[in-house]
Amino acid sequence: MLLESAMKRLEDAAVLDRPASMLAAAVSAATSPRLVKNALSGSWLGHRLHPALVPAPMGFWAGATVFDGIGTAPARFAADVLVGAGIVTALPAAAAGLSDWSDTEPEARRVGLVHATVNTTALACYAASLVARVLGRRKPGVALSLVGAGAASLGGYLGGHLSYVLAVGVERRGFLGAGPKEWTPVLAADELAERQPRLVRAGDAEVVLYRDGGQLHALAARCNHEGGPLHEGTFHDGCVTCPWHGSTFRLRDGAVVRAPAAASQPVYETRLANGKLEVRAR
Repeated sequence: MLLESAMKRLEDAAVLDRPASMLAAAVSAATSPRLVKNALSGSWLGHRLHPALVPAPMGFWAGATVFDGIGTAPARFAADVLVGAGIVTALPAAAAGLSDWSDTEPEARRVGLVHATVNTTALACYAASLVARVLGRRKPGVALSLVGAGAASLGGYLGGHLSYVLAVGVERRGFLGAGPKEWTPVLAADELAERQPRLVRAGDAEVVLYRDGGQLHALAARCNHEGGPLHEGTFHDGCVTCPWHGSTFRLRDGAVVRAPAAASQPVYETRLANGKLEVRAR
């Protein structure tokens, strides 16, 4: 298919890597405070914030198009208000999207750069449209809104590709394996050294074991954000930090301490039986 081929070429467009890296570095610096990163990533919500915010500007702008088409005096007023509402709500949606995008892999980062550029174009068109409307230049204002609607539609297509093809923002808990529901031996007890993570397999799932002060912890071994290897991460102060994008989880319950992960990491119950360490899914 033509569109599928075009998206594949975009994914492979290494020429975008330099500007994407520069922008990602700037976004990462701006969102480095934990409170900022957690707020924009949606860890307080339990899933990504960006997709929850996107419908607002898209809905407002779609409504503006309808009222512009009606053309009566009340409809024109409603269209102007909706254009402004779309602009206001697009700003936090863009901030959340940029935060998510800054922690993506190369293919998604390239597509995401174009997605952000197109959406910024849409926002600029609607902002110019609002200015024209306020100045009484209605026809140019409506025309700019239509251009903005076209750009927003293209941005939506690219956003769908990011989500449904490249799985950006998709928490990977469903791909980590459910793990055994019954107690399953995974390692001899004397093979797990203090504060030395150990990767084991329990049923269909990879599990990282960690002993700290006699307390045994077991978590899904792959970060639910982008699949980073938690057993290669940093363990400190009762938490583990993913080596790929810095998602930090509490060992005892898998709760997110620091984004970009938005959902808790799956954890396993543990016990010592007959000299073996056993785990089972909670």
